[in-house]
Amino acid sequence: MTKRTSAKYKIDRRMGENIWGRPKSPVNRRDYGPGQHGQRRKGKMSDFGLQLRAKQKLKGYYGDLTEKQFRRIFREAERRKGDTGELLIGLLESRLDAVVYRAKFVPTVFAARQFVNHGHVLVNGKRVNIPSYRVKEGDVVEVREKSRQMAALLEATQLPERDVPDYIEADHSKMTARFVRAPGLGDVPYPVHMEPNLVIEFYAQN
Repeated sequence: MTKRTSAKYKIDRRMGENIWGRPKSPVNRRDYGPGQHGQRRKGKMSDFGLQLRAKQKLKGYYGDLTEKQFRRIFREAERRKGDTGELLIGLLESRLDAVVYRAKFVPTVFAARQFVNHGHVLVNGKRVNIPSYRVKEGDVVEVREKSRQMAALLEATQLPERDVPDYIEADHSKMTARFVRAPGLGDVPYPVHMEPNLVIEFYAQN
């Protein structure tokens, strides 16, 4: 097992939830935390603990986001007019790696980061290799021609366990995806319940 796969499973077990909805997650077999004392940790959680877990779950879902990156996205959502929680989700989902994942060009959010880093993606015809690049409404994301026959790519488009959400228009015959709009919490097909309101509470107090 690779270090990255092992880390993903550890996050699932720590959260007690299968946050990416993967069929092989250890949480599908046991719902307690990692380590020899994992089963004993099922006590009542404090408000701080609930807020921290909500933040770690949302941050962890988007792959390798650092605390600094996540806090920066939160601060941007906070500065904008409107519901901060909904705006936070919209900003996270408009990252280029998130759009590549939602369009089903890759099987996981971790693979999306790598796919963008390796220069396989174009935005409006220009090569972009920055996973955190902000995709705007109407932007067209496509897999560059040389990369379209990659086995992992063809396999990902056939994955039955998730569908392309309606805020992205994907055409797998052309390997293109148009970002229609920034979604709100209710539009995003998270496999688990996300609580951006608790993330707001966490940063309000810390």
